[in-house]
Amino acid sequence: MSETVERHEFGAEVGRLLDLVVHALYSEREIFLRELVANAADAVDRRRFEALTDPALTLPEAPKLRILPDKEARTLTISDAGIGMGKADLVEHLGTIARSGTLAFAKSLAEAPAADKPSLIGQFGVGFYSAFMVADRVEVTSRRAGTEEAWLWASEGRGDYTLAPAERAEAGTDIVLHMKGDAEEFLEPFRLQTIIRKWADHIAIPITVARDGQDEPANEGTALWRKAKSDVTEEQYAEFYRHVAHAFDTPWATLHWRAEGMLDFAALLFVPGMKPFQAVEGERESRVRLHVRRMFITEEAGLLPPWLRFVHGVVDTEDLPLNVSREMLQATPVLARIRKAVTGRVLSELKARAKEPEDYAKFWENFGPVLKEGIFEDAEHRKDIAVLLRFRSSAVEGWTSLADYVSRMKEGQEAIYVLSGDDAAALAASPQLEGFRAKSVEVLLLSDHIDAFWPDRLTEFEGKPVRSVTQGTVDLSKVAGGEAAGEAADVTALLALLKEALKDQVSEVRATGRLVDSAVVLAAPQYGPDLQMQRLLRRAGRETGGALPVLEVNPRHALIARLAANAAGDPLLGETAGLLLDLARVQDGDVPREPAAFARRVAAALALA
Repeated sequence: MSETVERHEFGAEVGRLLDLVVHALYSEREIFLRELVANAADAVDRRRFEALTDPALTLPEAPKLRILPDKEARTLTISDAGIGMGKADLVEHLGTIARSGTLAFAKSLAEAPAADKPSLIGQFGVGFYSAFMVADRVEVTSRRAGTEEAWLWASEGRGDYTLAPAERAEAGTDIVLHMKGDAEEFLEPFRLQTIIRKWADHIAIPITVARDGQDEPANEGTALWRKAKSDVTEEQYAEFYRHVAHAFDTPWATLHWRAEGMLDFAALLFVPGMKPFQAVEGERESRVRLHVRRMFITEEAGLLPPWLRFVHGVVDTEDLPLNVSREMLQATPVLARIRKAVTGRVLSELKARAKEPEDYAKFWENFGPVLKEGIFEDAEHRKDIAVLLRFRSSAVEGWTSLADYVSRMKEGQEAIYVLSGDDAAALAASPQLEGFRAKSVEVLLLSDHIDAFWPDRLTEFEGKPVRSVTQGTVDLSKVAGGEAAGEAADVTALLALLKEALKDQVSEVRATGRLVDSAVVLAAPQYGPDLQMQRLLRRAGRETGGALPVLEVNPRHALIARLAANAAGDPLLGETAGLLLDLARVQDGDVPREPAAFARRVAAALALA
């Protein structure tokens, strides 16, 4: 047999991560059992679902999860009759740790406060490896359903593992933990039953713990979503959320309701209380679990749109057959109606919670960027989402809504103005705001990546158009107050010369009245991407569709007045034009197109001064 044993290395960084898992999480050691039981329950659910289309995978008549403590051998075994794993599955799932980012996880785990460390395990998908908190060796014997071949995966958590052929009479998985000397408490049946009741009482699959030669029930297996709200405690809600979301925080919102009539379904959904370390921006599919008559079917039914993918939970319906296929799920009008109802209910909950600004701010800071995606891609719900949006502003502290912005609009103000960039603090100091600030016109500051995309889709709010301050010509002349000081120079000739000097770099050079202290500023043409979108496209190595920026000059600025007075006979105007354009770029948080040329021009200007 030794000749067939294969030894594999985890890799240096994974070895360090295992060490952190083992030595940094002792305050929550019991969590290992919750993780292993949850994985086993998921394996049974997956086999049940796959058996709907492949009878060869049919589960045993009464599948259960068995936990067998053996004090004499100092082992704890968790057995299931789930889908099982083949050799490739073992390598993929147990040989690769923290696929969402091993180094990031290790750093977070090392630096996080003790109270936060359990959350890190669940959010980085390394729950299985919490077994090494209590075991100095872990052995996994697994046989994939529908195959005759079993494999043994084994590791001592020191940076490598072995794979060898094995024997298992039925499909499923056995996990054997060889317990550490200080983990004897987890070989006591009563202690194990207590942990199961705490963490996994809601799992529908029966869980038993071997005691004095008998398998004793350890969980009730109740479908929490089928109970009346009055019969469920906050603790039960929290524990179920942690199970279904693979998280350890407390939900920010819990939605539990039953729909009857045209549709018959029960739903229990949760909005997380904290942003996961594995960003929801990466995975765009909703993972709300679909059950039919309490039986798990799939978490890929798309029960919520991608812009609500941070919501976790269960929807259980009577209106679909148990043998529903994936193809049928995509076509059935029943599921389409359920999707609409569930989406509407989540939006209603968010609108209700948005009435409490401090509480809603917690949600917005976690998931606001994801919610904004709905403005861009979902025309049906665009107006509903718009009332939920929150922004930083040039005029008020904290978060503000579009409705609050409209209520503060100045007399004569025609539009809702927004400015997009990479950092809200930098945007607040941008020269783009000088004219608006002089007129006391508020501008919303947008600093999420999605903010470069959605404003074009939300054309108006409460009858007011939404406009980027960097796009087209902004006319604030109808707003009283804040008139520009000083006399404007005649820059007609200067504009023509600058346009000629910069003909390959700008689409237009024009005078503007929206600057106070700055000599120049960039703008985008009326049609096409605004400045932030152009920057994002350049960073991605993509063309901007030929949309060159517009250079706006302040005719009341001393520098522009001096250039205008000497424009006709200035032999260095070409160099000056390039310098002005680069200054405008730098002011907007961009970089000069040619840094060396920019440095040379600045040095030459200083020498002349």
